[in-house]
Amino acid sequence: MVKGRSDFIIDGFVYVILFVVGFICAFPLLYVFSVSLTPIEEVLKNGGFVVLPRSITLEAYKRIIEQRLLPRAMGVTVYITVMGTAINMFFSVLMAYPLSKLKLPGRKILMNFVIFTMLFGGGTIPTYLLVKDLGLMNTYWAMILPTAIDTYNMIVIKAFFENLPADLFESARIDGANEFRVLWQIAIPLSKAVMMTVGLFYAVGHWSTYFSAIMYITDENMHTLQVVLRKLLNNNPELNMNVDVVVPTQTMQMASVIFSSVPIILVYPFIQKYFTKGIMLGAIKG
Repeated sequence: MVKGRSDFIIDGFVYVILFVVGFICAFPLLYVFSVSLTPIEEVLKNGGFVVLPRSITLEAYKRIIEQRLLPRAMGVTVYITVMGTAINMFFSVLMAYPLSKLKLPGRKILMNFVIFTMLFGGGTIPTYLLVKDLGLMNTYWAMILPTAIDTYNMIVIKAFFENLPADLFESARIDGANEFRVLWQIAIPLSKAVMMTVGLFYAVGHWSTYFSAIMYITDENMHTLQVVLRKLLNNNPELNMNVDVVVPTQTMQMASVIFSSVPIILVYPFIQKYFTKGIMLGAIKG
């Protein structure tokens, strides 16, 4: 098909719009990254606004690594993200698979209960009292178990299971496979796209853990990266740097934002193809 002049004009207009939107989205990250690498003299000279620094220094990142709380908070956050995502996927799959079976007794009643929990939560105070009574205060489990299953993500997995060919499951059962083997060797391998997509959603949620950390954790050695980062951004006395030292608070703040954002951003390229496919399948079948 030969494109006419009007088609090229429309394509050019679309590309311009996409470039402008992409630049607007990327500019804040570029600004933060630039300031984190810029010497304080240049930052002050430009009134705190630097996009393309004339000189580069890694002193801010060096000071971050030397701090006690930030590297430890990074380790805590990585642990919660990995362990929490694994638990989320385990329980979500175990709940989604039986609910995807149309012949399951009481399926509609169970689904109504599930949907009810999505529309009406237990509330902050009852959840806090439950966590306290279970003895989970000041433990990592307090930031993982209350969100072990996300209703929406579970429904997405269930919808995907429902659209898998039923003949595959019947053939496996005829060959003597039980339901756990069918789930592990057939359903899950065929669901890589939705597993990666939902797993990414869970991982981002755990990486951004803040509210549950300040509610259930009082030990500063167990604080997540977001809690420590907030202290730094708010000039908390525990983390605040003296204005006379080499790295001032502003560059430390920007470096801390990059320090906390880059790890989760680096994960996306490795699962991009699964993520895109999972989103498309969810849009069509969900």
